[in-house]
Amino acid sequence: MSRQLLIEADGGSRGNPGPSGSGAVVIDSQTGELLAEISKFIGLATNNVAEYNALIAGLEECYRIDPDAEVLVRMDSKLVIEQMAGGWKIKHPDMQALAIEAHRIISGRSVTWQWIPREQNSRADALANKAMDQGSNELLIPAHQVTSVATEFNHDQPSSLRSPVVVGEPATTLILVRHGRTALTEARKISGGMGEDPSLSVAGINDAKAAATAISDIGRVGPFAHLSSPVVVVCSPMQRTRETATIIANAIGASVEVLEELREIAFGDWDGHTNDEVKAKWFEEFTAWQGSWEASPPNGESLAVFDDRVKRAKQVILEKHSGASVVVVAHVMPVRGFIAQALEAGAPAYWRTQISPASISIIRLWGQQEAEVQFVNFTQHLG
Repeated sequence: MSRQLLIEADGGSRGNPGPSGSGAVVIDSQTGELLAEISKFIGLATNNVAEYNALIAGLEECYRIDPDAEVLVRMDSKLVIEQMAGGWKIKHPDMQALAIEAHRIISGRSVTWQWIPREQNSRADALANKAMDQGSNELLIPAHQVTSVATEFNHDQPSSLRSPVVVGEPATTLILVRHGRTALTEARKISGGMGEDPSLSVAGINDAKAAATAISDIGRVGPFAHLSSPVVVVCSPMQRTRETATIIANAIGASVEVLEELREIAFGDWDGHTNDEVKAKWFEEFTAWQGSWEASPPNGESLAVFDDRVKRAKQVILEKHSGASVVVVAHVMPVRGFIAQALEAGAPAYWRTQISPASISIIRLWGQQEAEVQFVNFTQHLG
């Protein structure tokens, strides 16, 4: 039998339109246990837009808790309940877009809609007013709901007792995210730092949204609950990484900083070609390049040169964000470079580590003193 969850949601606007906020709670219908409280500041909007945002926030959190749950949604907004149940038409463009997003979330899932009087929706109403009063977002989860895969974790020092280093610098957490898919990714074509600069594909946008959801859980719940929540997003200047970074930054309420040194390695003349095409056209150059630290593609970049660039990127981040938790949105090779340097693994780490689109890898650095690898190529959020 599927788990049964209850969502109570409400939104409000002081001025209609005016400063607005939304609130939602997620409850286990069978036990009455409170699983989550969500309070989100919307900005300048109408009551109806705030109510739809409350619904979406509640649905997203509900399906984070259990993707297969049977859900009952209770709201005092007759408009939202009737429109979502299909009884009333949706005429306003803003609400049409929000309703489409809500229907996307519940697609293929069991959801029941129930209107309730305002006095029966006091918890969600209080959270919506809290958002308007404070002008900020908050997600509260009871402590016993927070779970993590880490059972031997030291927040301040390297976790392994084998580490001989006594660190004197704070731990900086780097959450390494590869960008979502592009048309070139899907066509299995080489896409380097100096070639074509594609945007995310539709699939890539969904990749980025899934990564954003997983990253918003860091420090709160799930496998990353033991780590500190990120406070800033740093990304490569390329279009696909900037788009991925923006989606993540919006999800966690952080700013985006662009760092040139995070650009993908340059593949020179091989850009835009498949691996098979490169092997056929540049057989000798390709053979010499494989496994080499010094060889580079024609008009491209060697691992030796690229590795120095990754070191510079790392140093900039450590100097600017020492002790913080930082999302670094980059490409396959920069992510491999950060991991290789953390492990002091040398050239082979650049081809022995699988880094999938929108995957998450996490390392901790105590300046240049010590490093610790937490996750590599985590993709559970991608389904």
